[in-house]
Amino acid sequence: MNADAIRNVAIIAAVAAVVAFVPAGNESASFVGQVLSISFAIIFAFLGLRLYQMFRSEIYSLGDRWRGVLYGSIGLAVFAMAARRELVETGPGTLGFIAMIAAAGTGLYLVWQRYRAYRI
Repeated sequence: MNADAIRNVAIIAAVAAVVAFVPAGNESASFVGQVLSISFAIIFAFLGLRLYQMFRSEIYSLGDRWRGVLYGSIGLAVFAMAARRELVETGPGTLGFIAMIAAAGTGLYLVWQRYRAYRI
């Protein structure tokens, strides 16, 4: 094993030891997981803002109908991912989640096809 692999295994073992042996280690690990989750959400929000700034003229050139489909698809995907934990606990909820993701993906695909067909 090289030094990087040994270091990575030692880091994982140290985190596991903290979770297992430190009082309230499970809550601390949960807190760190929530901080990472929030960090990823912020990163995705900034990525979306940056993409909007880069492609603003292309988005407005789609027209009102297709821009509405784009925004609706993005909103539906965000809603489905936010409600995922509760939706997948039941069979009908899982089907609803899959239907929402499929509808959002279809909408995004149709907007992309429209953009490719009519871009200048």
